[in-house]
Amino acid sequence: MCLRVKHLKAININKNIIGQPIYIVGPCAAESREQVLETARELAAISQEFPAFRFIFRAGAWKPRTSPHTFQGVGEEALTWLAEAKMLFDMDVATEVATPEHVRKAIAAGMDYLWIGARTSANPMAVEAIAKAIADRDAARPSQSDCKIKGILIKNPVNEDAKLWIGNIERLEKTGVPVIAVHRGCGHQPCWRMAHQVRLARPDIPMLLDPSHMSGDAAKVPELMQMIPQLGLDGAMVEVHCNPAEALSDAKQQITPEALANLTPPSPQEREPREGGLRERKNTELNWLRAEIDELDDKLWDTIAARMDVSRRIGEWKKANGVAPLQPGRYEEIVERLKAPQPPEGGGLRTEFKLALWELIHEESLRQQE
Repeated sequence: MCLRVKHLKAININKNIIGQPIYIVGPCAAESREQVLETARELAAISQEFPAFRFIFRAGAWKPRTSPHTFQGVGEEALTWLAEAKMLFDMDVATEVATPEHVRKAIAAGMDYLWIGARTSANPMAVEAIAKAIADRDAARPSQSDCKIKGILIKNPVNEDAKLWIGNIERLEKTGVPVIAVHRGCGHQPCWRMAHQVRLARPDIPMLLDPSHMSGDAAKVPELMQMIPQLGLDGAMVEVHCNPAEALSDAKQQITPEALANLTPPSPQEREPREGGLRERKNTELNWLRAEIDELDDKLWDTIAARMDVSRRIGEWKKANGVAPLQPGRYEEIVERLKAPQPPEGGGLRTEFKLALWELIHEESLRQQE
């Protein structure tokens, strides 16, 4: 269980660092006052060890989940816990919004940052409606003339669509509130190509890494965090829970505050500057391209492994039905297909290369059928 929080003491945090790396950390969902305040207390203490960084506490009040039978979030009550964490620890706080009503309630509760999740980001009409609600934010809290939202975070859509992500950034920019892109990948895959396209199109927009959703596995978060300095990113959005084993959502991908403390964020000097010299910019671009090719290689091996699994099942079927492993007619059919001209957009692979690769795959497939 999370520690009890009856006797909390406020911790002063320097939250006015401008132009510094941003780390938005906290649980996937606000589950209870105890859980929110204990996690915030631990993260506030950690943030003091890294004064050169801006730490923002995050927790979801509303959770747009795939299944209606899973935890959907506490709702509006969670905003009061976030507001309490903000007051006790002098931390900026952030929560997810998926509807204009969420926006109005979050603003009324004094949230500093709003984020739009991947599912909502896939619907441009929903993002447009949220943008309108944010633009009308003064009406949401009429008694507070100084009400200000410090930033809007927009995650990439669940589908790999760089144009839609850029379009959502532009929709939100009309609110007059600073926009930050959050790269969380698609289906627990990095989708570096999509993020690279957005980075090239909008280098003026800060981009954070979301290693929690990108991997879906807490054990993989440290390795992904190493990509921040390599790609010149501006920080991270990490799911951190005081007791991940008991989390009501995304338990497998949340890390503890202690684990976060061990992931020493890269210093500003270690990050590849976007506005640095020509050599630094070239190195960062090469790192982006290498990230793309590494991901493609991983997919290639996964595809080949999946193909071999099908080959084994075919072998079982052939044995059960008295069919020989090698079928010359099927073999020639595939060879002729590989010899067919390939359109330029297909990569322009040489026929000799395709046939040589196919021979290796076919040889291994026959071995798998033995």
